[in-house]
Amino acid sequence: MIPRTLLSAGPSRRLALQWLGLLGLPCSAVAHAAHAGLQVRLAAAWQQADGGYRVGLLGVDRDPAAPVQVLHALEVPTRAHGVHVLPDGSIVATARRPGDWLLRWQPGAAAPPRWHWVDATRSFNGHVIASADGSALYTTETDLDTGASLVVRRDAGSLDTVAEWPTHGIDAHELLWVPAAHGGLHAGQLVVANGGVPTAPETGRVKRDLHTMDSSLVLLDGSTGALRGQWRLPDARLSLRHLAWDASGSMLGIALQAEHDDAEARAQAPVLALFDGQRLRLAQAAQPGPAALRGYGGSIAATAGGWAVSCPRAGGIATFSRQGDWRGLVDLPEVCALAPAGGQLWAAGLAHSLQDAAGAAPRPHAHASALAGARMDNHWTVART
Repeated sequence: MIPRTLLSAGPSRRLALQWLGLLGLPCSAVAHAAHAGLQVRLAAAWQQADGGYRVGLLGVDRDPAAPVQVLHALEVPTRAHGVHVLPDGSIVATARRPGDWLLRWQPGAAAPPRWHWVDATRSFNGHVIASADGSALYTTETDLDTGASLVVRRDAGSLDTVAEWPTHGIDAHELLWVPAAHGGLHAGQLVVANGGVPTAPETGRVKRDLHTMDSSLVLLDGSTGALRGQWRLPDARLSLRHLAWDASGSMLGIALQAEHDDAEARAQAPVLALFDGQRLRLAQAAQPGPAALRGYGGSIAATAGGWAVSCPRAGGIATFSRQGDWRGLVDLPEVCALAPAGGQLWAAGLAHSLQDAAGAAPRPHAHASALAGARMDNHWTVART
């Protein structure tokens, strides 16, 4: 294990990253389960009970009582957020905002991971995706001198910058490609959520001047970065953050996080918005009282029947129809990461995860000892079996 003193902020952390990249020492191939018998493999990020941070591959075999196992894990210096799987099976991940590292790693391979870090004028905003062929990566980033957000195109091999484009907002978060199946928008365009929450370089994630929030959804040309459209919700205190397309590729779901000054307004705020390519609108709010979602959507996924939004502050998964009608809350303490796989929704909790979480009979899978006390980050994604 790397001494925690090497992972503190500033230059020492970058030295630690150099040490990690050159020696490749934090790689571990745990392989508790035979890959051939796995029901699902999930690329994920989590915090260990001892405070250390990991990215890696998790697996569940086909036994109905099988635990969630760690197949491969890599120690990272700070909290990771979004993880993405490339066509060759390698994982790319980046630090939670404001972060300074980006990583590409092939689980189980002898080659060391490749690291890239930015200087003090730039920060990663937690999300990275790839081009269809895996040759380019796209990250959301913030220029710390101006506060403006950018989409940065990077070479997937070197991780170096190739081009960068403004997102026409601040606090840019998740980004996705428009699917080819969309009837109104063009494949090859990028949809980006500008969270709109003002912060300052000297205070990191501390929110400030929330009365000036300006959250928006933008559509950018994936080749040139040209702005093709921008949409806002009527309530400026709702931050658009996480994105998912439905199975048809025609409707985008957006998980929201409320930033109202009034605690009751924040608790009762909606956590889901929908975008059909022309109109951005709120879904039906949850029922008041015990079903209030505390105004915080941690992640979002499309389900067979509609949408699921993880609500860790409410202790469950909010479920909606495809058109955004409220259905109910599935209990799962400290749930966050969601991923559709094989027609079912997988949801990560604290002590256990759920298979078919939005179905009639969700199936719990305990976490193996390697994950005891671990806290999953907002996202995991299905890896090829």
